[in-house]
Amino acid sequence: MTPRSASRSLLLLLLAAILATSGCARIKNFFRGEEAPENAAVEQLYEEAHASLRGRNWSSAEEKFKRLIAQYPYGPYAEQALIEMAYAQYKRGRHDDAVSTIDRFIRTYPTHRHIAYMYYLRGLTNASRDTVFLQRVWRLDASRRDLATPQQAYNDFSIVAERYPNSRYAADARQRMVTLRNMFARHELETALYYLRRGAWVAAANRATYLLETYPQSEHQNDAVAVLAEAYTRLGNQTLAADARRVLEQNAPNHPWLAGDWPDYPSNWRKLNPFAGEKSALDMD
Repeated sequence: MTPRSASRSLLLLLLAAILATSGCARIKNFFRGEEAPENAAVEQLYEEAHASLRGRNWSSAEEKFKRLIAQYPYGPYAEQALIEMAYAQYKRGRHDDAVSTIDRFIRTYPTHRHIAYMYYLRGLTNASRDTVFLQRVWRLDASRRDLATPQQAYNDFSIVAERYPNSRYAADARQRMVTLRNMFARHELETALYYLRRGAWVAAANRATYLLETYPQSEHQNDAVAVLAEAYTRLGNQTLAADARRVLEQNAPNHPWLAGDWPDYPSNWRKLNPFAGEKSALDMD
């Protein structure tokens, strides 16, 4: 081997060693959780973000998906990144950001194969916006409650159930609609009780009637009939009071109102938690 050939071989070996070291460093950085280099391929950015999502590191996942979308705003990786970023935001409790991301996705990809999931996720997010509020709100004045975001959640779940009845999210969406509907009925019932406690008999009767007409077959319909019976009794309308009592005796013979337990009624509400157990973005194909 000539000196020139030996020098060339040594140079090639050095280059190979440098490339190998650089590749190993990238692999080590990935497993250490270090960020990909500035010019990283979209595949690498997605794998790192998805790994954070799998590890339930929602904050890291959100930031990495944001970086991917900023560097590669078009294509299948950007589409999937929007979906998973919205889920990460929802899990972080950043509900406004999640809804904004979902709305952006729906506007941009209205016929996407995962569009049903995005409406479903928006329903979960809108329902969860007031989770803490709803845990406290029942202690507040019933006439001052605002259920606007749960109503939006109901609309979102309705879209899933009606437009995408064969999707994997439709059955769960329908069940959540039932639970939310019962929540709305409960809201009307507590408002009626609020009026009763203040001697506003006509207002209480009107609210109970509204409940029965708007949410028929809800789990609070018998309670609404009890409100009518009490309100009409207080108003001295014996005919309507007797009608309400008869209906209550037929449908709920063990109702507390019939036993004269009105001062303590209702004393023990069912606990509602319509927002737990959602289907995860990680479950998607």
